[in-house]
Amino acid sequence: MAHIDYYLFGQSPFTFLGHRALKEMADRHGATIGVKPVKLHDLWANSGAVPTPEQAPVRQRYETIELQRAAHARGIAINLNPRHFPIDIALADRSALAIIEAGGDALDYIEAVGRGVWCDQADLSLEAEIASRLTATGHDAAAIIARARTDDIEGIRARNTAEAIAADAVGVPAYVLNGEVFFGQDRIAALEQAIIESRAPFMV
Repeated sequence: MAHIDYYLFGQSPFTFLGHRALKEMADRHGATIGVKPVKLHDLWANSGAVPTPEQAPVRQRYETIELQRAAHARGIAINLNPRHFPIDIALADRSALAIIEAGGDALDYIEAVGRGVWCDQADLSLEAEIASRLTATGHDAAAIIARARTDDIEGIRARNTAEAIAADAVGVPAYVLNGEVFFGQDRIAALEQAIIESRAPFMV
């Protein structure tokens, strides 16, 4: 059975746009997904990437086109300039880790977080908004948020980030299969092909 390590950042539009496609692809092939929120700025510091506002204008314009293209391809209506972005997504991402540590499945919750930012104009830095999405996806919001605030959970997020860096992830979303990294939601088809073929990973 294939296993995919899924490195993500809750407010990343491309994480959100690829999320359901990744889940559906994994379901088709009986693959498991290891959900691993990361500290994106630490990942970028290693890969040389910078936040969108710090990019050259031509790159910013192209990223806007890519965002529209991906949303159109996935059939998802998004706000190109959401009311609450960027925000501190740490508690929302740490809540996903708390779900996993409690033995739960965080995939529906992660999708709800992304939808909150990019479709619903919600401020996912607020505990009330996080709690609402935890409850809506079947979790005990108070217990999960309390656990998410612990140092243990932050330590897991830091380890995820170190793993992503070791795997040569450039940014998010990054999917790692047998040590081979696939960067970006537009690489899900290539990831699926690798699973179907059961081929050896391409490595440097």
